[in-house]
Amino acid sequence: MIAYIKGKVTFIQEESIIIEVAGIGYEIICPNPFIFQSSLQKELFIYTYHHVREDIQCLYGFKDEDEKYLFTKLISVSGIGPKSAITILGSVHVPDFIAAVEREDEKYLTQFPGVGKKTARQIILDLKGKLINIVSLEGDRFENKGQLENSIQLTEAKEALKALGYSDREISGIMPTLQKEEIDETDRMIKKALTLLVKN
Repeated sequence: MIAYIKGKVTFIQEESIIIEVAGIGYEIICPNPFIFQSSLQKELFIYTYHHVREDIQCLYGFKDEDEKYLFTKLISVSGIGPKSAITILGSVHVPDFIAAVEREDEKYLTQFPGVGKKTARQIILDLKGKLINIVSLEGDRFENKGQLENSIQLTEAKEALKALGYSDREISGIMPTLQKEEIDETDRMIKKALTLLVKN
């Protein structure tokens, strides 16, 4: 099992980054590759999960251990594969997702592509009570509905931008900035996103 990789980031692609180690380029699929933009042509330490099946081997990369741990828990849920897990992680902060699971918030979970009511229910059944200790949460974290709503609005905005014809690469490039915005309405989130896309 490859637990982590340390090397120079040589390329950033729509769904992955390439890290060169001793002359070998490792392609690592990430939730949001563009968060590593500042590390391009620099050395990076990234946590990895080596996914092996009979027909394929893939490396998945994460910015911290909490993100990696949540990924491993998600793919253990029936109906959630690596692709779905990466999509979820690309749209949320780990504590926000845990808060939703603890609240049994099916509406929040079904905002993600490929997650219907049945899968959302399965996530709650399998993971509730098992994720709280993996991150350092503020005492009132689970009471902060605003941050949960912000994550939902991000997902809704992302889907709206796709419908408008923007590529995953363009959308992923502005996600880190959008995540920092304290916007409480989806329409305003989309308008902000469009402003950022025009600037880029």
